[in-house]
Amino acid sequence: MRIAIYPNVTKSGAGEILERVIKFANQYNIELLLPPKEGKFFYHEELINQNIEKEYIDMAISIGGDGTLLGLCRRLAKNGIPVCGINIGHLGFLADIEPGEIEAKLTKIINRQYKIEERLMLSAYIKRQGKINYIGSAVNDVVVSKCGVSRMLHFGVAINDYMVTNYKADGLIISTPTGSTAYSLSAGGPIVNPKVKGIILTPICPHSCFIRPMVIDESEKVTLNIINIISMTKRSVNLTLDGQEGVDIEPDDEIIIEKANFPAQIVRFEDKNFYQTFMNKLCL
Repeated sequence: MRIAIYPNVTKSGAGEILERVIKFANQYNIELLLPPKEGKFFYHEELINQNIEKEYIDMAISIGGDGTLLGLCRRLAKNGIPVCGINIGHLGFLADIEPGEIEAKLTKIINRQYKIEERLMLSAYIKRQGKINYIGSAVNDVVVSKCGVSRMLHFGVAINDYMVTNYKADGLIISTPTGSTAYSLSAGGPIVNPKVKGIILTPICPHSCFIRPMVIDESEKVTLNIINIISMTKRSVNLTLDGQEGVDIEPDDEIIIEKANFPAQIVRFEDKNFYQTFMNKLCL
């Protein structure tokens, strides 16, 4: 079995967890691969593979928090590689392995005692001067929002090219069901089981008593036009993917968000389910 390991070099304790994974792998004849940066940082040059994302691997495992796992999903989803997370972060809603479970869960992995959940991903595009540019894909959400102290945004939202409404708000979160428990939840969006085939639109601080989040079908295309961006300063509106990657929006840009052509494949174990995780992580 070939497993790629992606430890977060900024996380305290990642090196200790990596050593436990390496020790386990040596006992069970698992071939481990490390990216160059991480391999050098943790002094395991012998495990470095320069073309790790082009190699055949059975699974990729992140060591960090949910953010580390989200970044790994975005990197590997196109290749159809399942990913799993060892949680040493704050929440660990997606990273399914806690530090005390590492050896037990790795044993389940080598015995194929797990399932792979396919999670909807969103792709974002910007139409600029008549040309459509692919920006990237997200597991949790695509967010269009103001930056700094810029004024409230006024933007139009169309679904499948039908103009649905105009919002006045600080921004809009376009979320997957997986991301419904992330930024969208904080902004008043609904809690949605990841198995639901939908996309959630949640306005950020809307200037109206009657604006509510919407859940639309996953096959539908969302188009945004910022109406008042011309009167704003440069770099006043931003588009972000999972809160980790971002681009500036320019006047006359048209933002297009739709279902990605590929899902994220996340490893899950039978002893946990969505409702149990939600109650344990977010309600207690």
